[in-house]
Amino acid sequence: MTSARALHLAAQGLLTPRRQPATKQDVLQAIRSMSALQIDTISVVARSPYLVLWSRLGHYPHTWLEELLEEGKIFEYWSHEACFLPIEDYGWYRHQMISPHKMGWKYNQRWLSENQDQVTRVKQHIKKNGATRSADFERTDGKAGGWWEWKPEKRALEVLFTMGDVMVARRHNFQRIYDLRERVHPTWKDKQHLLSQQDCRQQQVLRAVRALGMAKASWVADYFRMAKLDQRIHPETLAEQGLLLRASVTGWDQPVYVHPDHAGLLERAAAGTLKATNTRILSPFDPVVWDRKRAIELFGFDYKLECYTPAPKRQYGYFTLPILRNGALIARMDAKAHRKEGRFEIKALHLEPGIRISQALANDLAKVVEEFASWHACKAIEIVYCNSKQLGAMLEALLRNLPKTSLAVHF
Repeated sequence: MTSARALHLAAQGLLTPRRQPATKQDVLQAIRSMSALQIDTISVVARSPYLVLWSRLGHYPHTWLEELLEEGKIFEYWSHEACFLPIEDYGWYRHQMISPHKMGWKYNQRWLSENQDQVTRVKQHIKKNGATRSADFERTDGKAGGWWEWKPEKRALEVLFTMGDVMVARRHNFQRIYDLRERVHPTWKDKQHLLSQQDCRQQQVLRAVRALGMAKASWVADYFRMAKLDQRIHPETLAEQGLLLRASVTGWDQPVYVHPDHAGLLERAAAGTLKATNTRILSPFDPVVWDRKRAIELFGFDYKLECYTPAPKRQYGYFTLPILRNGALIARMDAKAHRKEGRFEIKALHLEPGIRISQALANDLAKVVEEFASWHACKAIEIVYCNSKQLGAMLEALLRNLPKTSLAVHF
C-alpha cells in the first residue's frame, strides 16, 4: 500500500519537496500532469486552483495562471467539474460541446429553446463588442442574482460556454470574460480536427490512469466524470491492447492499471525505492481527495467537504484542508486567511486517529503552516483549537520562535 500511495503521489507531483523556485512553465506542466485543475470560488484561503498549484510548486505568482489562460496555453471547460485544462486537450472535449444534451444540469435544452432569441442577442453582442463579462449586462428584473437567480444574459453565456460557442478568453478579479470560440482558439477547425466520441472517451480513460499514477478500474470514470465505462474502453481491455500496464497491490483483490509513461515509477514502486517525503496542505478540490471513495481505499482517509453542511452538523469545520505527510493524510485543518489584518487563523486542527505524535511531526507541520501563512501574506498565526494538546503545545513552541511570525494560541 505504501508503494501504491507513492506512485499515486509521484504522478500528482506531490512525492517529494520541490527544490527549485517555480516558473510559469512549471504551472503549465503541473496542469498537464493532473490533466484537470478544478475551479472553485470559495476564498477563505486562496481559491482552490491556486492552492492545488501551491501544494505542488510552493510560492508562485497567482497571475501566472491567468496569463496562461490569456495566452491560450490552457482553457476552461467542464471536466471533473469546471476546470482549467491544457489547450492541447481541447479536442477530447469538443464532442461534449457539440452534443451538450448529455451533460445534465450543465445544459438546459428547455431553457435554451424558450430563450433562443436571448442567447442569439448575447452572442451577437460579443461578436460586435468583443470580449464580455456577465457584469456588462445590466440587471433589469430586480432580483438579487444568487446561484438560482442568474440573470438571463448570465444563463445565456453559460449555455453558449457549454455549447462551445464562446470560451473564457481571460479572467479579471477571477470573473470570467467570454469571447467567441474562433477568436480564443482560432486554430481549431471541426472539419480538420474533430475526433470520434469513442476515441475521446478512450483517451480520457488513458489520461485518468496517467494522472492517478495507478488506478483501480472503479476509480477511473470519476476523474473526468465519465459515464459508466463500456467494455471497449475498460482499463482491462486497454491493458490487453498494450495501452496500459497491469499491476497488483498486496491486500487488494483487484488489479491496478498504470500508464506506460509511468513504467519507470512502477519499477521503483515495486522495488520499494519510491519514497514519499513531502508535507503539504491540500485543497478540498485536490485530485488526491476529490474522490471520497478513492481517498478511503488508498489512504484510509474519510474526507467530506462540510461547507455545504449546516454549521451545527459539521464535524471538522467549514473548509477543512487535508494535510499530507510522508505519503499519508495525517490531519485536517479548518483555516481562514484574514488578509487585511495579515493574520492566518487555524480555527481547528484535527490530527487523524492513530497518528503518532513526535518532534519530527511537529517540525514538519509548523514549517508547512508557516509557509502557507506566508504565501497568504500573513505574518500572524492564530491557533484556536487543536484536538491534541500535546501537539498543540509543540506547535506553539515552534511557531512562537519563528522570526517572521507572531502567534496567538487559544486551545
